[in-house]
Amino acid sequence: MVIDNIKQFLLNPPKDLSDPKMYLNRELSWLRFNDRVLEEALDESHPLLERLKFLSIFSTNLDEFFMIRVSGLRRQMEASAHKTPPDSLLPSEQILMIRQQLQPQLEEQYNCWKNDFLPKLKEQGIKILHYNQLKRKQRKILRSYFKKEIYPALTPLAFDPGHPFPHISNLSMNLAVVVHDPKHGQRFARLKVPKIYSRLIAIPSEETADEFQELGLDDRSSTIFVWVEEVVKANLDLLFPGLKIEAAYPFRVTRDADPEIEEDEASDLLSAIEESVRVRQFGSAIRLEIDNTMPDQVRDILQTNLDVASYQIYVVDGPIGLSDAMELMGVNRPELKDKPFKPSIPPSLSTEESIISVIRRKNVLLYHPYDSFDPVIRFIREAARDPDVLAIKMTLYRVGPDSPIVAALMDARENGKQVAVLVELKARFDEENNIVWAKALERAGVHVVYGLIGLKTHAKVSVVIRHESDGIRRYIHMATGNYNAVTARLYSDIGYFTCDSAIGKDVSALFNGLTGYSRDEEYKKLLVAPGNMQKGIISRIKREIKAHQKNGDGYLAFKMNSLVDNHCIRALYKASQAGVKIDIQARGICCLRPGVKGISDNISVTSVVGRFLEHSRIYYFRNGGEEEILLGSADLMPRNLYRRVETLFPVEDENIKSAIRDEILNVHLGDNVKARRMLPDGSYERVLPAENEKLLNSQEWMIKNRGVWHHAE
Repeated sequence: MVIDNIKQFLLNPPKDLSDPKMYLNRELSWLRFNDRVLEEALDESHPLLERLKFLSIFSTNLDEFFMIRVSGLRRQMEASAHKTPPDSLLPSEQILMIRQQLQPQLEEQYNCWKNDFLPKLKEQGIKILHYNQLKRKQRKILRSYFKKEIYPALTPLAFDPGHPFPHISNLSMNLAVVVHDPKHGQRFARLKVPKIYSRLIAIPSEETADEFQELGLDDRSSTIFVWVEEVVKANLDLLFPGLKIEAAYPFRVTRDADPEIEEDEASDLLSAIEESVRVRQFGSAIRLEIDNTMPDQVRDILQTNLDVASYQIYVVDGPIGLSDAMELMGVNRPELKDKPFKPSIPPSLSTEESIISVIRRKNVLLYHPYDSFDPVIRFIREAARDPDVLAIKMTLYRVGPDSPIVAALMDARENGKQVAVLVELKARFDEENNIVWAKALERAGVHVVYGLIGLKTHAKVSVVIRHESDGIRRYIHMATGNYNAVTARLYSDIGYFTCDSAIGKDVSALFNGLTGYSRDEEYKKLLVAPGNMQKGIISRIKREIKAHQKNGDGYLAFKMNSLVDNHCIRALYKASQAGVKIDIQARGICCLRPGVKGISDNISVTSVVGRFLEHSRIYYFRNGGEEEILLGSADLMPRNLYRRVETLFPVEDENIKSAIRDEILNVHLGDNVKARRMLPDGSYERVLPAENEKLLNSQEWMIKNRGVWHHAE
C-alpha cells in the first residue's frame, strides 16, 4: 500500500502484521528496482559504453514488464477480479500508479540520452546522427543501400475502406505514413521495419564515402550511425511512387506476451509451447509508444484501431525502443568498456586430477563470474567419457546458444550413458531456444522431459551416477544459477560440488519425481518447492527467535533477487519484534517495509546493482552459534514457493560455510558504493561510508580478490 503521510504512519504503525500498510506493492517495487538500473546509466564512474548498456537494459526490462506484469493487471481489471495483493491495491490503482511512477523515469532516460550520451559519444568519435544531419555522399550511399538491401523486404499496407487495419506485431518498429493521392486525397499506410536489419546502421564518413562505394564495401568499422527507420522514412518516395509523402511517424506496440497454456488439456506440451510463442505476437495491445511529433489525427487512427485507452499511450521525445542502443556495445572501443579479467579456478581443480576424483574427497565451491564456469562444463564432459559413469541427470532452465553443456550431454549418450534431462520449455522468452535444444537432445537419444504440468522447474541440479569398487556413488552439482556459459559471465551465482550421500539420495528422489510419478516429498537435507520449502524457511526463522530469546544474539542474513511472499515477510516481522537483527539484500523487488518502529526496526534492506546481475540466493541463520547456510534457486516469492520446482541445499562443509559467510555474504552486505538502502516509504538512498570507513564496491572487491573463498583448500 502507498502511504500518503509516512511520518504519521511511522508514529502510529498498525498492530496487525497483516495490515496492508505493512506491505509494499510488488509492481511499484519493481519499478524502483528498474530506476536503480537507470541510476547506473547516469553513474559516470562506469565506462561510457557500459553506462549505455544500463540505459538499454532499463528499456528491455520495461518491455518485459509491460508484456507480462502490466498485461496481467489489465486482464484482472477487465475480469473485475476481486482478489487483491497483500498491499490491497486494486488492478486499476496499480496501473495508474505505474504510469505516475514511470513517467518521470522515462523523462530522465531520454534527457540522459539527448543531453548526456549523445554529446559524450560524439566526443569519443561515436556519432548517432539524424538523417537530415548527413551529407550528400552519405545520403547517396544510404539510398543505394536502401534500394539493394531494405526496399525488397518492405511491405507498405494501406488503411482505407478497402484495406483493413493491418496487424501490428509485438515490439516491431513501424512508420505511420501519411501520403497525398492526387485522385483520392490524403491516405494512411503502415510500414513495418523488419527486425532483420540492425537498428543502427553504420555509415562511412563523408570523406571516405566514395572509396567505400567504389569498392562495394560496407564500413563495418565506422562509428557513425543512423537509425534504420530514418533511412526508410527518407526513401519512402520509392515505396509510394506518384504520391506525395506528407509525413511519417515512428510508433511501436507492446502486446500481452503471457498467453495461458491449458497444460492439463494439451496432448503435446512441446507443441502447446510452440503455439504459445507464436500467438505472443497476437496478444492484445498493452502499450502504444508514439513519437512526440505525431499529430492527433494519426494518433486517433492508431488508438482506435489498436483499441488502447489513453493511459496506455506513451509519447516519446527521442528514439522509440532504446533497448536497441545495446548494438553500440559492438563498437570496438575497449577503453569505453569494463576492463576484462580472467576468472579464477579453485586450486583443487587446477591440476591434472579428475574433477570427479576431487569431488570424491572434498566439496568444492564456485562463485561465478569471479570463478570460471569451465569446471562445470568439465564435470559433464568428464562424466560423458568416464567408462564407470552409468547415468547423468540434469535440469535445464535457460540454456543459451551453442551450449557446451548440451553438447557434452549428447556426447554422453553417444558413449552409451543413460542421460535424462528436464528441459523447462516454459522458461519465459527462452522457450524457442529451449525447444531447439530439447529436440536436438531427443534426436541424440537423450530422455527428455518437458516439465511438470502446472509447474515450472527452476531448480539448478545435476547428478552423475558412477559405479565404483564400493558401490554406486552420486556426484552432484547444485547452483543458484543456470547451466548457461554466457550468463555465468554476467550474473553472480554460486555453484557447489559434493558427493554427500544424503544429498545424493535427495537429488535422486527429486529426479524420480520430475521424470516419473513419484510422490516422495520427504527429503532429508534439501528444501524443495512446492513442498517443504516455505515451511522450512519459516520454521528456521522461528528457531532463530527461540535462539535469540536464549542467547541474545539472533541474526538472519538473506541475499536474494526478490522478497514478496507475505507469509515469509510476516515471519520476519515477528523475528524483528523479538529482537533478532535481520539483514536483507534483495536486488530487485522487496515488499517488506523496513524501519517501522516496533515491527521492522531491526530489519535493514539493501540492494546492489552493478556490473554483474546479483543472482545468488543465500540464506544465513546464526542459530545460536550452530550456523546454517542454505543456497539454491529460490527467491521468497509466491511463484518460487508454490508454482515452481525449486531447491535449497545446505552447505555443511565448515570451511566453505565460513568462506561464504565472510568472503561473499558479509562483503556484499558491507557495500557502501553500489548499495542502496531501502527506506520505510519504499524509496532508496545511497549507502555512504561512515566516517573513516573505506570505500567498498563489493563486486570490484570480488574481482580483485577472486578466489579468496578457496583459501581453506
